[in-house]
Amino acid sequence: MFPALNGLDEPYPHFDSYWHEVLKAAGIEDFRFHDLRHTCASFVVGQGASLLDVLGHRTMQMTMRYTHLTQTHKVAASEKMVKERSL
Repeated sequence: MFPALNGLDEPYPHFDSYWHEVLKAAGIEDFRFHDLRHTCASFVVGQGASLLDVLGHRTMQMTMRYTHLTQTHKVAASEKMVKERSL
C-alpha cells in the first residue's frame, strides 16, 4: 500500500484510477498491480534470497504461488546440489 500524502496510515486516494490510466497509456492489458509481487518474488529467489523471509508468508506453499523461477536458476540450483553432494 502506498501511504497517503497526508502521512496517515490509509490508502493513497484514487490509486486505482492512476494505475489504470498508466496501464492504458502504456498499452498494457490484463495486468494487476498485485502481479508485481509475483515478479518481485521471482527476482528475489533468482538472487538466492529466502522467499519466506522476504514475502513473509506463514507457509512455503503460499510462498511458492508467487515464485516463477527461471530455467537458468533451476539449472544453477541443481548444479549446486550435485556439487555439494559430490554426485
